[in-house]
Amino acid sequence: MTGLRWLLAPLWAAQIFTGAKSFCDNGILGSEKLNRRGLHVWRVRLAYRMAEKRRARLASRVAESDRRAFARDGFIMKNDFLPPEAFRALVAELEDARVPAREMKQGDAVTRRIALDPETLKDLPACAALVRRPEFQNLLRYVASFDVEPIIYVQTVFAQVDRSATDPQTAVHADCFHPTMKAWLFLHDVEEDLGPFVYVPGSHRPTPRKLAWEKRMSVRASSLDRLSARGSFRVGPGDLKRMRLPEPRKFAVPANTLIVGDTSGFHARGKSERPSTRVEIWAYSRRNPFLPWTGLDIWSLGPLRGRQAPLFWGLLDRLERFGLGRSPWRKAGIVTPSSPPAPRR
Repeated sequence: MTGLRWLLAPLWAAQIFTGAKSFCDNGILGSEKLNRRGLHVWRVRLAYRMAEKRRARLASRVAESDRRAFARDGFIMKNDFLPPEAFRALVAELEDARVPAREMKQGDAVTRRIALDPETLKDLPACAALVRRPEFQNLLRYVASFDVEPIIYVQTVFAQVDRSATDPQTAVHADCFHPTMKAWLFLHDVEEDLGPFVYVPGSHRPTPRKLAWEKRMSVRASSLDRLSARGSFRVGPGDLKRMRLPEPRKFAVPANTLIVGDTSGFHARGKSERPSTRVEIWAYSRRNPFLPWTGLDIWSLGPLRGRQAPLFWGLLDRLERFGLGRSPWRKAGIVTPSSPPAPRR
């Protein structure tokens, strides 16, 4: 079996220069010997340097104060992001909108996503105005370090839907080894005990102490928990102290707050003390971190523009029909963002 696995070595080697992050699925990326010699740390440092160069080309699109905040903290937070009338229209529109949705269950939480694709946006003019808003797009693209189409959803997080295992997203973690972007525009006030976003300020920077931790984790990758072994390292309070990082900050923020963060920094979904529902506009962007250019985005082309999410879901459905895995994103029917989750089968 080991010999057959090594037939994949050419593919594994090519993935060194991509966003591939799983140690358990790639015998080169997961090699203890190579990571002791610095393979993983080399990828982390190179990806960060290239992201900084790309962001420098996009800097004129973002206010200097926002660039400074991002360099220091790893996120940009904008209170009262939308003008009051635009925000009221957005909230009112989504209270009654009935649209197709998908849901994924992790532990005791259900995440619902409504793709803001061109077909959906035809019936949601306030959402369409937000998606087209230059300030919104510029902040997302700057943090992502790519001038490409982000994927944007209406996202609802249902916490403590049953007595299952703890939601794995509540463990403080990094999404991957390289800079990437996620954003949240909160439609309602977020209370501190009801699952707020959590971020460790400054944890996006590859400081010597963080790189030393990255190296230790990469060497131990085969013995780590499943999600860490797949490249999303979990981090504990003791690790943060050794890296001289502050405690995670909880974002108990008022409605109409936008947070755009680099989720290669340590973050989590805060634990909810009781069943709760949180509705937000959620955006995501992740590309090959070793590309030298900021643009050249096929998803900006007319037939594909804004359709990343439904095409991805459709691909997962087809793979499932052919017996090649089970899609975690199940159809939830036509729902409003805050209607109860679909029964699980």
